[in-house]
Amino acid sequence: MTFIVPLNAAADRPVPFIDLVPQFQSMSAEIMAAVERVFAEQKFILGDEVVALEEEIASYCDSRFAVGCNSGTDALIIALQALDIGEGDEVITTPFSFFATASSICRAGATPVFVDIDPATFNMDVDAIEDAITPHTRAIMPVHLFGQCCDMEPLWRLCQKYKLHIIEDACQAIGAEYQGRRAGVLGTVGCFSFFPTKNLGGAGDGGMMTTDDPELLAKLKRLRVHGDVGQYEHLELGMNSRLDALQAAVLRVKLRKLEDWSAARQANAQRYGEMFEQAGILDSITLPTVQDDNRHVYNQYCIRVKHGLRDHVMQQLRAAKIGCAVYYPKPLHLQTCFKHLGYELGQFPEAEAASKDILALPSYPELPAADQHRVVDCLVNICREMRQTQPVRRAA
Repeated sequence: MTFIVPLNAAADRPVPFIDLVPQFQSMSAEIMAAVERVFAEQKFILGDEVVALEEEIASYCDSRFAVGCNSGTDALIIALQALDIGEGDEVITTPFSFFATASSICRAGATPVFVDIDPATFNMDVDAIEDAITPHTRAIMPVHLFGQCCDMEPLWRLCQKYKLHIIEDACQAIGAEYQGRRAGVLGTVGCFSFFPTKNLGGAGDGGMMTTDDPELLAKLKRLRVHGDVGQYEHLELGMNSRLDALQAAVLRVKLRKLEDWSAARQANAQRYGEMFEQAGILDSITLPTVQDDNRHVYNQYCIRVKHGLRDHVMQQLRAAKIGCAVYYPKPLHLQTCFKHLGYELGQFPEAEAASKDILALPSYPELPAADQHRVVDCLVNICREMRQTQPVRRAA
């Protein structure tokens, strides 16, 4: 299929980075009916709605069990606690992710150990992991960044060799697949977020954990309610991390649409790719890479702007009223709060380079094709201008 970039694509049309209103409008009656049902029953904490969502998420992910909690961050923390990972333990993960990836490890009392990323997928460089394993390593926490699963087969071999756990940070990747298996069943525990801008987003915060281990299931359930097994009997120190019935009711309605939304995100990505290639600006930007045997669900559509011009391109897009964002402008190993870990600038060059080059473009399921044309048209003009005004930097 060929996509033509129109020369008169409403040059002054504002394009939001994400717009949640059209999605709600398309299913508002169903959502409000579900909310009214919860209010009528006056059962707001856990209960039947949460149990039903847990069963439906488990079925969707092809997991035996799922446990709801109040955020993706808590899902990561509870998963670590359930595996008895804490003080003196190390967890290997990526420095190029949302803050909660590393903060959850610290909150559990353990130490994050970073390895660099694959510059093509932005996921962990699996070839660097074995060198980071020490006698204190207890787990690996891969992040399925932007909706694409990490290369898991090498991790499975390492975990079998060194007797380690895998905690999947799948907060951006519900519905993503690796070798035909869904995110959430690729490790010991899978952790998901239902933050409103996620592929499956609630009306506030929410999270979920998936596992096939019945003993681990029981512990995950206890830890989300202060370690309580009933009748105020507490086996361990947990937290208050219960999923609201209102959130579960909303998510149950939206889960039925998730596959359609994932297909729309994939169509957006294909359309972008073909338009950018047709426009002839791939000397200025790099498009997302999809690994073989992966199903990418594009929580974000991230390009890389070449020649150190990302910030210039971002400023120009915003001046043209086109939404865009940087995920992530500062790698975790350079965050002030992790200074005590002893990492230095230059230690993870691929993560640091990505933080300077990456730019996320509008790509939500309801994004009009005309708005995509507007984005591409504007980027084409910016790139042409850069060729004329910065030939030396372009040739570098």
